[in-house]
Amino acid sequence: MENTLIKIGGMSCQGCVKNISGVLTALSGVASAEVSLEAAEARVAFDPQAVTREALLGAIEDAGFDAE
Repeated sequence: MENTLIKIGGMSCQGCVKNISGVLTALSGVASAEVSLEAAEARVAFDPQAVTREALLGAIEDAGFDAE
């Protein structure tokens, strides 16, 4: 497993947090995703052979948020 920290822009409520958490954990290879509204970030544990960091960023952006 690999861990990454992703900065997220555009979150305004706990609904956003749940949305992003759901999008990330639905990806094959993601073990866990802890999303923080206050810190505007997500800590994601994932299998780099199953999913790339770029795919994580793309999933967040597809959900309507900024990710870097």
